[in-house]
Amino acid sequence: MAAAPTHPSASSAPKSASSPAGGPPLVVLVMGVSGCGKTEVGRLVARDMGCGFLDADDFHPPENVERMRRGVPLDDAQRLPWLDRLAAVVDAAGRDGRRVVLACSALKRSYRERIGVGRPHVRLVHLDGPESLIRERLERRTGHYMPPSLLASQCALLERPTADERAVTVDIAGTPEAIARSITAALAGCR
Repeated sequence: MAAAPTHPSASSAPKSASSPAGGPPLVVLVMGVSGCGKTEVGRLVARDMGCGFLDADDFHPPENVERMRRGVPLDDAQRLPWLDRLAAVVDAAGRDGRRVVLACSALKRSYRERIGVGRPHVRLVHLDGPESLIRERLERRTGHYMPPSLLASQCALLERPTADERAVTVDIAGTPEAIARSITAALAGCR
């Protein structure tokens, strides 16, 4: 296996004493299929919260990126080392008292649990919308390795969060700024 790519770590995220209202440090995991806006919206939420932003795509080993670039979906065995890297980032953020927004597909519940959803310092945000809108966005997107042809496999794999995951689910039909504002407001009300 190739060496892990160089990527930002949770320790590079700005330090913040704790979440609003004095709760534990906060990791916001923004999830959804490719093309739903995780990166753009996640960056805006991080800006609004005054914390760091990390994109899970930056933690994929090169062989995973090349596989997806060729239009071949990853299987669980290929995803597990990546998920474990992300779990280490989430753990470090909690341990070090750092607030961070992490954009990650996190399509299956088992992936979310492996990353850290369910821990007191982690909140889940699901960007949700119709496949037709997401496909349209993917077809216009440039500069990303994930081809629109993989959207169907991602939608088939997606396990929408259940009530016990306490996800904030947001429709992606609005502008990225409006979506980020609604997420930030919803998170401010979550304790």
